Amino acid sequence: MRRRTFIQSAVLGPALAGAAFGGEGSTTEALPLVANDFVKVYESPDALQVFSYSPGLAVLPGGRLVATLDLNGPAYAGKTGIDAYRGRIYTSDDRGQTWTIRTSTPMIHARPFVAGNAVYVLGHRGDLGIVHSADGGATWDEVSWLTQNEHWHQAPCNVHYANGRVYLVMEKDTDPSLPVWPVSVLAPVVMAADVTADLTRRDAWTFSNVLSYRDAIAAAGPPHLIGVPFFTPGNTAPENAKIRRPMAPPGWLETNVVQFVDPNHVWHDPAGRTFHLWMRAHTGSTNLAAIAKAVESEDGNLTVSLEHAPSGEPMLFVPCPGGQMKFHIVYDEKTALFWLLSSQATDSMTRPDRLTDDRFDLPNNERHRLVLHFSKNCVDWCFAARVADSKAYGQARHYASMAIDGDDLHVLSRSGDERAKSAHDGNIITFHTVRHFRDLVY
Repeated sequence: MRRRTFIQSAVLGPALAGAAFGGEGSTTEALPLVANDFVKVYESPDALQVFSYSPGLAVLPGGRLVATLDLNGPAYAGKTGIDAYRGRIYTSDDRGQTWTIRTSTPMIHARPFVAGNAVYVLGHRGDLGIVHSADGGATWDEVSWLTQNEHWHQAPCNVHYANGRVYLVMEKDTDPSLPVWPVSVLAPVVMAADVTADLTRRDAWTFSNVLSYRDAIAAAGPPHLIGVPFFTPGNTAPENAKIRRPMAPPGWLETNVVQFVDPNHVWHDPAGRTFHLWMRAHTGSTNLAAIAKAVESEDGNLTVSLEHAPSGEPMLFVPCPGGQMKFHIVYDEKTALFWLLSSQATDSMTRPDRLTDDRFDLPNNERHRLVLHFSKNCVDWCFAARVADSKAYGQARHYASMAIDGDDLHVLSRSGDERAKSAHDGNIITFHTVRHFRDLVY
């Protein structure tokens, strides 16, 4: 394995970050961008009317790639029927160099995954929906709805396989009447099913209990001495005059599933029935993830609760580079390492009223630089590489998904160019590849 000639910490302070990345006063060469070149999977026909979101990515056993995304914006206002279908499914047979659109779906926040001999895409349109392909993603069934008259959320986070089952999380909105961004009332519901079952059927799935952030805090007590929330929820004071969306109450969202197979890990379960939920932490600050655990009983039922430190103290937050934004985690069996793809924060301590005009929302909301880390335990993260960087605050590289393909790591990014309305409302979905990604380990 080729070794790196430098070592960087997982979270760099402003002075160290400037030196490490070739800024003023740098004494080292800037770290290279390992996958800044890209292929456009989707490009908006009108960057101010059609926005592109929610990239999801899967590698099929034969090598075909399946990509998902969804669209929104003023062009979709008032649309009904098939014209309101915002989800898109694409495939590639040349490792991402060219893409073919296969179908449209009514779902958003969807992700593709393999189970048994089939490919599925699970998302929602309020209610949870799923589509199925029996021919490797070439053709797709109509959507099957798994819930009725409910409100769901999520982003295309990871999918985990264990015990002959598939595990993933969708988030239930437990209080749809809440008048602010509802991250405080989202509940990460773990869904599990046998990989050989017909996953378009509701009875194929086991759903965990419903535990929202708000309810977890009510039971365990508020976090102390870590500055959460960092900004006052609902603050409309003059210093927030530039902020499009005032600070919502703290919460968790966009959940990944991880399992600790190292018997030395303090949260290892020898029975293989405990799964941990690593979530974006909305706190107003940076580099924290929210966590919980899900325990599967012998009859297959799943119970989500807070994790505890060895001392017995409840734990809600752990260090996580880029944990303030949607991130993606995959586990690589060859290296026995977790890989984290996230948005790097470089300037979260500037007063909100002093942000430049091209910055989006609160200071912790930088979206233009994707970075890669690795870890043996999901807490101690080692910096691996800058993956992509637009070098412009308004031109995002963020909300990405990734998938291992042999020796390479593919990345699908929610992106924008100079035409994008904002860092949030981008106009392109870009495909990147980190070649020989395991060589980044040191």
